[in-house]
Amino acid sequence: MSKRITRVNELLQREVSEQLRRRYRSDATRITISSVETSADLRNASIYYSVLGEQSDIEAARCLFLKVGKELRQLVSKRIVLKYFPQFEFTYDPSLQRGAHLLDVIDQLDDG
Repeated sequence: MSKRITRVNELLQREVSEQLRRRYRSDATRITISSVETSADLRNASIYYSVLGEQSDIEAARCLFLKVGKELRQLVSKRIVLKYFPQFEFTYDPSLQRGAHLLDVIDQLDDG
């Protein structure tokens, strides 16, 4: 992956997180944007998010992104200028949940 794509990914991750925090604070408090992967032609971006909470919270986050995804893309595109601004695809990333589970297991082993 080129340095430019890496920088674009990091910039998109920061800006999507910021817009979620500013505009959708009450709905997005449990959502973390874990990473962004932009295609080489900058036409598509996969935005991976993690959710702290139960399965119902994960479903609520999915519904939020379905509802505000286009608006979120417009907000971010006003702050980041690219020749081609990517279409967003939001994908749940369970890695933070798995990591928290592993930490719980390690804590239990330390206690036992």
